Amino acid sequence: MSPPPGRPKEGSLPLGGKARSAKGAPMNPRPHPRVSFALLAAAVIAGTAGTTLTGCAPMVVAAGVGAGALVASDRRSTGAQMDDETIEVKIVTTAGNRWGDAIHLNVTSYNGIVLLTGEAPDATVKGEITTLANTTDRVKSVHNEMVVAPMTALPARTNDSYITSKVKAGFVEANKFAATRVKVVTERSVVYLMGIVNRDEAEVASRIAATTSGVARVVRLFEYTT
Repeated sequence: MSPPPGRPKEGSLPLGGKARSAKGAPMNPRPHPRVSFALLAAAVIAGTAGTTLTGCAPMVVAAGVGAGALVASDRRSTGAQMDDETIEVKIVTTAGNRWGDAIHLNVTSYNGIVLLTGEAPDATVKGEITTLANTTDRVKSVHNEMVVAPMTALPARTNDSYITSKVKAGFVEANKFAATRVKVVTERSVVYLMGIVNRDEAEVASRIAATTSGVARVVRLFEYTT
């Protein structure tokens, strides 16, 4: 889907080979009949996961990193970080109420820019999820990268998580920028990069992601400081 006017999608970075959504304190909202809440936190991939609704076992994973040092390196204001968490939970909860097990939806919000990944049963549902995201309070733009296809199996999702961890580890090893400034989302071996970065940081992050084994292509959804 083409992104809304005013914040065009940069496009994808194809590769010659192959290649492919975290704050620390646990969230503890009231459980919903279809949607339960859990915290995803891992040192290497902190800040990489968004909020997820999965048809096989519906759940929400609250994004965020939490530790003081990580928060300090985030170029978003504290208010923007809180808004992003709220946006993710709102979209996933509403989608869970409406479509339940019929969809696999990952929602990642960074400074009000929303990335949707996963699988939808048909183009109509995909379009309705886009509308839902676009009409959620404080959302600036939406990039719907969901595919109309059967839901991916657990091994594929596990592989996506592994790819994300390798990309984040590559950022840390390169030590060219604060790794927590770039959020990494992997779906079907496609790596999506989000964050508020300068042009040099964007190029380094893209190059590291593109040369990570198992990555099919890289899609950049950055906001630029300069």
